[in-house]
Amino acid sequence: MKDNPGLPRKLGPGDGIGLVISNVIGVGIFTTPGIVAGLVPNPVAILALWLAGGVLALVGAIAYAELAALVPRAGGEYIYISRAYGPVVGFLAGWTSFVAGFSGAIAASAVGFAIYLERFISVLGDTKPIATLQIAMLSLELSPRRLLAVAIVFLISAIHVRGIKLGKLVQNWLVVLGLLAIGVLLVAGLLSGESNSHISSPDRDQFTLSAWLLALIPIMFTYSGWNAAVYLSEEMKEPAKNVLIALTFGTFVVIVIYLMLNLFYLKTLSVAVLAETLNAGDATAEVLLGSNGAAVITITILLALMSSVSAMVMAGSRTVCAMARDGVFPRGAGKVHLGYKTPCVAITTQGVWSCILILSGTFEDLLLYTGFAITLFSAVAVLSLFVLRRRCANTTYMNRPFGGLIGPASFSLCGLILVVNAIWANPHAAASGLLIIAIGLPAYFGCQVWQKITDRNLNFWGRAQ
Repeated sequence: MKDNPGLPRKLGPGDGIGLVISNVIGVGIFTTPGIVAGLVPNPVAILALWLAGGVLALVGAIAYAELAALVPRAGGEYIYISRAYGPVVGFLAGWTSFVAGFSGAIAASAVGFAIYLERFISVLGDTKPIATLQIAMLSLELSPRRLLAVAIVFLISAIHVRGIKLGKLVQNWLVVLGLLAIGVLLVAGLLSGESNSHISSPDRDQFTLSAWLLALIPIMFTYSGWNAAVYLSEEMKEPAKNVLIALTFGTFVVIVIYLMLNLFYLKTLSVAVLAETLNAGDATAEVLLGSNGAAVITITILLALMSSVSAMVMAGSRTVCAMARDGVFPRGAGKVHLGYKTPCVAITTQGVWSCILILSGTFEDLLLYTGFAITLFSAVAVLSLFVLRRRCANTTYMNRPFGGLIGPASFSLCGLILVVNAIWANPHAAASGLLIIAIGLPAYFGCQVWQKITDRNLNFWGRAQ
C-alpha cells in the first residue's frame, strides 16, 4: 500500500524539540524524585542516576534519529519493528501503544490535570458519581473530575484534528509557558537562602545493583517520551536532519532541566525528607515560597500536563494511522481529512478510547501492568536498527553513533536488563502486562479477517455499480 500523501511536511526542528520536551516533562519529575531518594538515599548517587538515565535516553535518541532517516514514515516503534521483524511483532508494539502506552498516558495526564485544577476550583475535582452507565461488562462512572478529564481530551483532540498548523501553535505555546514556569521555580531556588544540602560521596553499601536498577525504572519512565519526534517524522521537513536535531537537542534540554530540578529539591530538602515526600515539587515550593509556593507549582504542573496531553495526542495518533495504512488495523483509521490534512479518524479513535479509559478508571491498571513494555519495545526498536542497516545499505544517510555498534547495543542491553529486573521485582504486574500484549495476537488476526471482509464487500459493490 502506498504512503498516504495527505500528511504534509510542515514541522520544523523547533516544533520537534517542543514535542520532545512536552512529551517528556509531566507530573513525573515532581513526584518521582522521592521514590528515587528512598531507593538510593544519597545526593551524589541520586544526581548520578538522573544523569545516567538522561545519557541512556540521549543514546536512544541518536539511534532513533537514524531509524527515522532509514524509514522516514510516521508510526515510531511500530514502523521500525514491523519493517525489521514482520507485521505481527510490529502490531504488538503498536497495539500496546494504542491500548495503554499513549491512550493510558493521555487519560492519566487528563485526570491529573483535573486533580491539580481542584486546588483552584474545588468542585471540578469532585469524585462523587453523577451517573453510572453499564455497557456490557464495562462500567462507566460519570463524576465532575472524570468529565473534566474527558473534556480536556476532547478539546485537545479537536485542536489537532483542525490542522497541524493550529496544533503545533498550541503545542509550542504550552511548552514555552511551561518552561517559563519551571524557570520561575529554579530562579526562586537559586535566590533563596534556604539550604539543607549535604552533598557527599555515597557509602559503599548504597552501591547495590538491585537498588540502582530499581531506581532507574521510575527515572526512565520519567524520561519516556524522548522519542516523540519520530512518530511525526513523515511530517517533518528534511527528516534525516531535523529529527536528529529534535531528538538530541530536546533530550539534552530535558536532561538539564531534570538535573536542575533535582538540585533544586536537594538544596531545599534533606534526602531523608525527600524520600518520605510524595510530591517533591509541592514540598520544595512551599519551603521556598510559602503559601504561594503551592500555587506556583500547581500552575507549572497544569501547563506540563496540558502540554503532555497535546504531545501524546499528536504522537500516538500517528501510530494508529500507520497501522491502518498498512492494513493491520481497520483502514478507516488511516484516512486523512481533505481540508485539514490531519489523520482525523486516528485522532478521534485514540481520543474515544482514552475517554473510555477515563470513565472506566482502568488506565491506572493498564499503565501499571504495561509500564515495562515501554522500555521493552524501545529496546527492540533500537535492535531493529542493525537489521534495517543491512537492508538499507545503499542509503545516503549513514549516522553511526559510537562506531555504529556500542551506542545502540548498550541502549538495548540496558533496556532489556531493566525489563528483566522489573519482571523479577513485580511478576504479577508483569504477567498481567504480558497478557495484555498477548491479546494483541487475536486482535491482529481479527483485523486481518475484517480487512478481507470489507475489501470483498467493496469489490462486490464496485462491480455492481
